[in-house]
Amino acid sequence: MATQKEDTCTVVSGFAQPILASMGFELVDIEYGRVGRDAVLRLFIDKEGGVMLDDCAEFSRELSMVLDVEDAIACNYTLEVSSPGLDRPLKKPADYDRFVGRLIKVRTYQPFLDDSGNKRKTFLGKLDGLVDGAVKITLTEGQTASIPLEQVAKANLEFEL
Repeated sequence: MATQKEDTCTVVSGFAQPILASMGFELVDIEYGRVGRDAVLRLFIDKEGGVMLDDCAEFSRELSMVLDVEDAIACNYTLEVSSPGLDRPLKKPADYDRFVGRLIKVRTYQPFLDDSGNKRKTFLGKLDGLVDGAVKITLTEGQTASIPLEQVAKANLEFEL
């Protein structure tokens, strides 16, 4: 059974996707929840070359108008739109193809073995891609790892100097 949070994110995503597509952006993530007594709706958007403040403002205006007209969220809320940042999360399978060669950190739900036999839940290294449903990484220590996508609790880009 879906929660109100999941339902709200699904509804907002449905309204946001056509706007994003028309602007050449992609939706990276949506967060909805309470901060104290207030509700906050956060959308993280991206595009090739990155988004700028004006991009976020323009998308925010467009989405805000639609959400107001559709009365999509029953309570008062604050809408925040931003870029995913330097440590962009990898959420969709396509992200693992798009960012091949980049430094990533992956955290798993349970420990997995790297090719040297080390059991770990955190993997840091260069992304080799998504192969047969597994995230392939060349770790910073030199060994490799293959992590089933469904076992990835969190994955994100890491800042490289």
